[in-house]
Amino acid sequence: MLDLDRTEITTGPIPKILAILAAPLLVQNLVQVLQQVVDTLWLGRYSLEAVAAVGLTFPLTGLLAAVSIGASVGTQVLVSQRVGADADTKAQRGAANGIVVGFLAGGLAGLVVAYFAADIVAVFGANELVTQYAAAYLAVSAILFPAMSTSEAIESGFIGWGETRVALYINIVAVGTNIVLDPFLIFGWWLFPELGVTGAALATGIGYAAGFGFGLVVALRARDGFHLPRNALTFSRDDCREIIDIGWPTAGQYISSQSARVGMVWLVTLVGGAAGLAAYTIGARVAAIAFVPALGLQQAAQSMIGQNLGAERPGRARRTTWTGVVMASVGLTVVGVVQWLIPETLSVLFVPDATPAEVAVAADYLRILAYSYWAIGATYLLQAGFNGARRTRTSLIATLLQYWIVRIPVALAAAYLLEMGVNGVFWAVTISNIVAALGLGAYYWYETATGMNTRAVTLAQSEAAD
Repeated sequence: MLDLDRTEITTGPIPKILAILAAPLLVQNLVQVLQQVVDTLWLGRYSLEAVAAVGLTFPLTGLLAAVSIGASVGTQVLVSQRVGADADTKAQRGAANGIVVGFLAGGLAGLVVAYFAADIVAVFGANELVTQYAAAYLAVSAILFPAMSTSEAIESGFIGWGETRVALYINIVAVGTNIVLDPFLIFGWWLFPELGVTGAALATGIGYAAGFGFGLVVALRARDGFHLPRNALTFSRDDCREIIDIGWPTAGQYISSQSARVGMVWLVTLVGGAAGLAAYTIGARVAAIAFVPALGLQQAAQSMIGQNLGAERPGRARRTTWTGVVMASVGLTVVGVVQWLIPETLSVLFVPDATPAEVAVAADYLRILAYSYWAIGATYLLQAGFNGARRTRTSLIATLLQYWIVRIPVALAAAYLLEMGVNGVFWAVTISNIVAALGLGAYYWYETATGMNTRAVTLAQSEAAD
């Protein structure tokens, strides 16, 4: 049912093709979220301080992940446009160099963060035990970060080609390894030492290394047309430059959003205390599951849009974006309704030992956040429309406005001027999501009406012909 001829991406019915491409990515993202859920569930049984520590590092590890996201999006867009232009050899070479960019950038960023891990987490002012746990978790995650960045890069080569199933298989290997190792390394089962939060980070890193190894074997042996033949395994400075040029705004976008989340963690802790931080952590975990459909559609749409632009079909690329917007908005609205109805159940599921006060605060956040789920879905797909056309800088600017011009100021005003406390901070998240969706939608309509996709076609054809 999920078999897809490559030519269908530029000729087949858009909703069907998007769904087929997105289905493995949806499951892939669920698998990735499962990794976070498993970590939280095990650590919740280890101690509440362990959960708080991971919550404290969540935006920090997100900042680190910006490096891999930049390399991944740059690789995906470059490969997809070259495939659409029938420049297969150049697409394979681009994927190989995407792995190089992912490894080098991931290694450099990881070493820097590992060295300063203790100093970074100390600024949040959490209690001594939470700070100690958070520093250990962040340091180990950073040291093992190159495994994640290379795994993400090789996945992007497959996704850009239109073979999204392998990305799922890579993640199943990675998360399966993590799930098996988690209790052994956290609690010291069998012959393993009890490492607590450090064990959770170590299990995740080992899992990503296993996933990358699996993906590399598949790529070298070939899969549905995408493989890395010997002539593609050559270093190309131009390809690396293209990947960085496309991907750095996406990395900047992610850094912007995650650094704003760091500010939000600080503000939530200041206004809401330990209960507020626990609620924010629970909300982030639940929301990560809720966003899975939109993330899968976004990744699928970026490849589909890129291939259609490479194949000189700008109108079809535009229709793909709007079709994805409708699909993501409707899907996340349904998820939001479910979350609004059972927030307490979801909160207890993630932290069984949470106090009634902590559950009540977490439930408030989940209900407030649910009102903007449709907007989050629309934003993801509108960003895909810009990214597929190499307009990643537009997504960066939109994110800067969303978080720093709307979310943070509104959170401060609601918490202090309106005296809404931590709920005011939560409402700022929802308001900023809605403003971002409406603004980005209006701007995408204007840009495509004035020839953005046509210009992207010209650029893609020129690059493929060089």
